[in-house]
Amino acid sequence: MAHQNELVKAKRIALVTGANQGVGLQVAKELVANGVTVLVGSRNLERGEAAAKTIGPGAIALQLDVTDRVSIADAAERISKEFGRLDLLVNNAAISNTRKGNLSLQEYGKMTRASVVSIDELKAVWETNVFGVLAVYQAMLPLLRKSSDARIVNVSSGVGSLSTNADPAYPYHKMYGPVYPASKAALNAITLAIMVELESTNIKVNLVSPAFTSTALNGFEGTESVEDGSREVVRVALLGPDGPTGTFTRWENTNIPW
Repeated sequence: MAHQNELVKAKRIALVTGANQGVGLQVAKELVANGVTVLVGSRNLERGEAAAKTIGPGAIALQLDVTDRVSIADAAERISKEFGRLDLLVNNAAISNTRKGNLSLQEYGKMTRASVVSIDELKAVWETNVFGVLAVYQAMLPLLRKSSDARIVNVSSGVGSLSTNADPAYPYHKMYGPVYPASKAALNAITLAIMVELESTNIKVNLVSPAFTSTALNGFEGTESVEDGSREVVRVALLGPDGPTGTFTRWENTNIPW
């Protein structure tokens, strides 16, 4: 058993948050297929265990609710005890709303214009998409510092690009709103702060936009398969020690304006 543990520790250790479904699950699958040991972060442990089982050996369920500081601290402690370090952190956990229900994206968009948006709805989404990412970063940074080749990949969205959305000709210009799109703009700003903080270290930081993927996040209205939509996240997550840092890209390695 000790020998088996040493074999596991010799592999690259990754944590993917929100990995029990959608893009996170696909990323976890592909990382395991590439020889990485993946901690499948899931708010609900049973769903995480079910997801890890579908992935197979190399996937380990980890209870992690990014809005719960105790859950984050417990997850960090478990990683520290079992592996002693973290090589890759993929901050993928995100929600798009709490009140959309059966409404179309267009109908929900009308409810969430700046003049009428529920501040409670705004706070709920930002709690996961912005504050949750920063809280996980803070808890996992000591473990990332113990890696000889650490990388943080924050999963954002092109809809968070202020430069792009400010252009009236942009197809989604009129859909820009303070809940999900602005949460991703805020995530980008937080990520830039992380990038600046870690510039003088060997920890690489990348910001990635998956495609408009058909997932529960958008009520499966997305146009890309989960496999295609996850490609850029996987590509960047698998970059080696000589790979770039400080980038914001979509497939394939296309820069997105901040």
